[in-house]
Amino acid sequence: MIHQRECPIETVIHVMGGKWKPVILWHLMESTRRFNDLEKLIPNVSQKMLTQHLRELEKEGVIERTVYPIVPPKVEYSYSEYGKTLIPVAEVMCAWGENHNERKRKEPAS
Repeated sequence: MIHQRECPIETVIHVMGGKWKPVILWHLMESTRRFNDLEKLIPNVSQKMLTQHLRELEKEGVIERTVYPIVPPKVEYSYSEYGKTLIPVAEVMCAWGENHNERKRKEPAS
């Protein structure tokens, strides 16, 4: 279902929003990941929330889920070609976050 919004930023927040989606996308920028890898990289996320966010990102076409027909099953997550267009957005968010953290470190204690 396509949601029409007046503000494009609201669309970005809809797709990338949530506590864990940006973190998932950040880890997928480095390489393709298995579910267990993401669990280890994001230790505070529950399996339920990780699964939910991965499904939502897949539904939006941002990531791909590849299932390999082997035993035990192997499933990998990676950016889709369309999803790769979000990487510059994520990189800018990372740079802003680093600058913000540095600014906070330099502020005198209250």
